[in-house]
Amino acid sequence: MAYIRSLICFFAILYTVKLTAQDVSIESPDKNLRVSCSVEQGRLYYTVNYKGAVLLDKSPLGLHTNESNFINGLKFATSDTGKIEKTYEQDRIKVSRISYQANVLTLTLENEDKQLLSVVFQVSNNDIAFRYELPVWGERRSVVVHQEETGYRFPQETTAFLSNMMKPMTGFARTAPSYESAYIADAPIASAKSKYGFVFPGLFKVGDKGWALLSETGVNGLYCASHLREISEDGTFHVAYPDMEQNNGFGSTGAALSLPGVTPWRTITVGSDLKPIVETTIPFDVVEPLYEASQAYKFGKSTWSWIVWQDQSMNWDDQVTYVDLASGLGYPYILVDALWDVNLGKEKLEELVQYARSKNVDLFLWYNSNGTFNDAPQGPRNRMNTSIARKQEMKWLQEIGVKGLKVDFFGGDKQETMRLYEDILSDANDHGLMIIFHGATLPRGWERMYPNYVGSEAVIASEMLIFSQHVRDNEAFYATLHPFVRNTVGSMEFGGVLLNKYLHRENKDRNKRLTTDAFQLATAVLFQNPVQPFALTPNNLSDVPSFEIDFMREVPTTWDETRLVAGYPGKYVVLARRHCDKWYLAGVNAENTPVKIKLNVAMLDGGTRKSISDKKDGTTYQSNIKIDKHGEIDVTIQPKGGIVIF
Repeated sequence: MAYIRSLICFFAILYTVKLTAQDVSIESPDKNLRVSCSVEQGRLYYTVNYKGAVLLDKSPLGLHTNESNFINGLKFATSDTGKIEKTYEQDRIKVSRISYQANVLTLTLENEDKQLLSVVFQVSNNDIAFRYELPVWGERRSVVVHQEETGYRFPQETTAFLSNMMKPMTGFARTAPSYESAYIADAPIASAKSKYGFVFPGLFKVGDKGWALLSETGVNGLYCASHLREISEDGTFHVAYPDMEQNNGFGSTGAALSLPGVTPWRTITVGSDLKPIVETTIPFDVVEPLYEASQAYKFGKSTWSWIVWQDQSMNWDDQVTYVDLASGLGYPYILVDALWDVNLGKEKLEELVQYARSKNVDLFLWYNSNGTFNDAPQGPRNRMNTSIARKQEMKWLQEIGVKGLKVDFFGGDKQETMRLYEDILSDANDHGLMIIFHGATLPRGWERMYPNYVGSEAVIASEMLIFSQHVRDNEAFYATLHPFVRNTVGSMEFGGVLLNKYLHRENKDRNKRLTTDAFQLATAVLFQNPVQPFALTPNNLSDVPSFEIDFMREVPTTWDETRLVAGYPGKYVVLARRHCDKWYLAGVNAENTPVKIKLNVAMLDGGTRKSISDKKDGTTYQSNIKIDKHGEIDVTIQPKGGIVIF
């Protein structure tokens, strides 16, 4: 369980004044980051400066509710300042111990109806988090927020790294949107056009001034999730709420709040380079656990037959084979995927749990989330979407010894869907079950908020390598984006490390893999998720070099520290991650030519380390690599190749 080790202190408010001027600002503790707010002609704006450079120009703030308008006719009422210092531990993100310091500004505004609204900013050295806080308005103790005016207006020279929001009710069995779209990379923001907008997080390069990552955190069942609209005519990306077409047109597009109430946090991470982007912990710094863990949850690696062997593998013999594979590799889990309910049935499933336990392996089980909002036929269905059925099912799962669930096919960001995510997590914790979400939205601080949450897909993941030639062609390109964009803000259940040369059961003739073995091994480190089902197959034990399997036996899935070593999104990336006292360095290359770079790896503390990399012909080999007295090494990463050093 994630829990706070040391005292969380909120220092007393330094001052509260009645504002006479129509602008106010706040700086980060190191004074490099500055947020300035102003009211101009009754509208609220903010700007962001980092080290003297404008990263966000005059950008709008405000809410439109069913009770009142907080977009026009605004004026400052009061301004409160303070600061926050806290240290906490978290066992399922990129770093295990975090110290967070931020300065706080609370702006209270009054609209033409004499109603108040506060905007709270928390500004740390490279991060901004802000949200709206709504008080009780007279007799009003409930409100519906229809939309936000919140926007981000970047300088014209900015380029964007964005993934489209999928059109609702499209894709497999009308299950979209599921955050599985392609990226635009380094595209001028003026070309950032998409009818349904772009999902969080979004990465922006502001010319030679720096970088900015936009996202949100703290979304639970009390609010909807949001995304970015396409760029407006005046060059602004506005926050957008879910499209009405999601979830078959049923449910809300805004959010219903009990007053007093708060919105989720909007987050902005900035830096002169990409290091603060990759290493940020802001999604977790501003949220707290919503309940205690019912038990100590165990994380680790998993085998998974479905990813390569597909639906046909959902039978007793193949699942036993994959239990044996997990046991032989020392993996604690096997993921039993869709259709187990009809192909195995509950009685045989209980036998499989007992057999796996005899091999020191436990089960994650796949479930369909829906009964009502899409057409996905795979079962079990209608067990997760209602409280009575869900609790009955989870009681049985706990009794037979299942340890976790993978729940699939959500397809929406409405408040009703966020409530379903939360209900599944809460009920699962009551029954000692961990939860992975697949075909799902971006996690928004959930690793800290929900102690039994262990990851979401929300990315073009390994299954699309099986199904799509386009994704196979662009595998390296996407892999060099995820550490800078998607995986910066939350766990990413990718399900990778495909060592078959051809991505199907027979391992020949079709679906040829276009990346090297070293590339695949590197993704085991690059892609962070505390419970990761890897795509290894039984034949890999004999048809790939033994050092590759030895690495996959050893590599952890939880980390105590993460550092960006080098890279550029869409081109190449090198990360270092530490588990206990051991560092793992991993890199991949999406370029068509070798990347030759000198890396500062002082964290490895000198000496000689093992290295797995590629020759020019794509052959993967293991060698020893010596770190020089300056803590540096020269490496070459081949096209669509990789390197791991450990």
